[in-house]
Amino acid sequence: MSEEVTGNVAGLKTSQLQGLERLYRRRVTPTQIVSAELATTMSELAFELHRQVGVLIDRRGSVTHVVVGDASKLDLPDVGRLRGAAGRFRGLRLVHTHLRGEGLTRDDLTDLALLRLDAVAAIVVGAHGRPGPLHVGHLLPDGPSDRPWRELPPESVHAPTTDFAELIAGLEQAYGKAHRGTAAAGGERALVVHVAIGRAADAEARQAEIRELCRTAGVAVADLVVQRRPAADPRYLVGRGKLDEILLRAMQLGVGLVVFDHDLTPGQARAISDATELRVIDRTMLILDIFAQHAESADGKLQVELAQLRYTLPRLIEKNTMMSRLTGGIGGRGPGETKLEISRRRARERINLLEKKLANLAGDRRLRRQRRVGRGLPIIAVCGYTNAGKSTLLNALTDGATRAENKLFATLDPVSRRLRFPDEREVIFTDTVGFIRDLPKDLRAAFAATLEEMADADLLVQVVDASDPDRDQHIAAVDGILAELALAEKPRLLVWNKVDRLDPLAAEHLDHHAGGGFAVSALDRNTFGPLLLAIQRELWREGKAAALEARASDAAAG
Repeated sequence: MSEEVTGNVAGLKTSQLQGLERLYRRRVTPTQIVSAELATTMSELAFELHRQVGVLIDRRGSVTHVVVGDASKLDLPDVGRLRGAAGRFRGLRLVHTHLRGEGLTRDDLTDLALLRLDAVAAIVVGAHGRPGPLHVGHLLPDGPSDRPWRELPPESVHAPTTDFAELIAGLEQAYGKAHRGTAAAGGERALVVHVAIGRAADAEARQAEIRELCRTAGVAVADLVVQRRPAADPRYLVGRGKLDEILLRAMQLGVGLVVFDHDLTPGQARAISDATELRVIDRTMLILDIFAQHAESADGKLQVELAQLRYTLPRLIEKNTMMSRLTGGIGGRGPGETKLEISRRRARERINLLEKKLANLAGDRRLRRQRRVGRGLPIIAVCGYTNAGKSTLLNALTDGATRAENKLFATLDPVSRRLRFPDEREVIFTDTVGFIRDLPKDLRAAFAATLEEMADADLLVQVVDASDPDRDQHIAAVDGILAELALAEKPRLLVWNKVDRLDPLAAEHLDHHAGGGFAVSALDRNTFGPLLLAIQRELWREGKAAALEARASDAAAG
């Protein structure tokens, strides 16, 4: 075991360093938090140096670390994971000196909780360096989220009243029961953090959406923490104090994953991951994980892997613990459980390879679209916000069996089906991946196949979940994305889906007063009549049929 003294050792004399190093030779019995001899020596050293002196002691009573701080605080070294798994303590207790007569501070207790220490103890250094009262704190399995600890009455280091072995055995037994109860619920659990920057009017809708994203990814939301800020903290997004509260809450709930409903910059991701041993992901990583679960075609899997690598490349730095904790779990899943913690050079090589493969697949898609166009069949792209019921509507219209689930991004790969109209007219309906607000740039590539289908379509059918209270914001988000993609001028029909969940008056209002559109229920084909008539009028109105025939001739000639 190394007997190095860490912390604020600048300016110390050789004799003072040697005195600190001799603390490693001290032993404490299993029933003691600290021995009188060790407490006396630490107090004398702290008084002489006018700096806090601390030791970490293991369950056998051996000193594993000696740390020096300044007059008011002590920065602990990296103690690794050791026994610090969920349901267990770390197997180390912190004993340190206080020079100003104070008991345990908020920093002391925060370190206790975040590091899951056995206990934290502060020796008040009295006159002439003699040890005064000993203040002790330990964690509680059912304490409040902002104070998950208990402070014991002060005691004398010469006449201690706390049996440490008995205390820690009882605490670990209580924590073990709480953890087993949590594990029995099954599935991965996460603490979700929603940060509302500025005057966010849609905070409730965004909170509901991140909950739904978690459900789709297979993550149970143990709790949701909300913070409003005028601007994002450049280092931690939420500020250091709030971050400590978040990590304390995660520790109390026994969760191993924190999901931020806000995209983290590479710097923020590194700073937060350095502050905790929990896995930390943001909104984009969560969506990418959902894409990885739902991609079925070779094209879709490659697109997802490429998007993941592009997103993680700026986050791949030496000893980036955030990425190393994600491998194989929520946020780190990929086709074939691709390991994301790789070197920058290997990441760039893989990105180049994927881009070449996808370029070849894009050529294949282009040929398939040209063959469809060559048949002279109109193409209708069904688009809209995620989970608006697009796949269910397509199945009902075409008697298809496209994957349709009550989840976000259930459809990732475009699916095409034929529909026959009267007079031997046929069209091709194409289902597309749903959009979502604030679509990150790293996800745009994963939408490539969908965007190509929409660009080649003769008509867009925009499906809206009429029963969603946030439907107006969903429409605005889709309109904005279509405008960014230069598709805003393409002919479009608005479809209000899920009207079976509305009362009749509300459904009638959509038909006549909500800016146009057609009210349907994808579960009731009897509601499709007006929509199908509108599609026929749009596709076969005067001059449209001639344009389709001309396009087919051009495709055949090409």
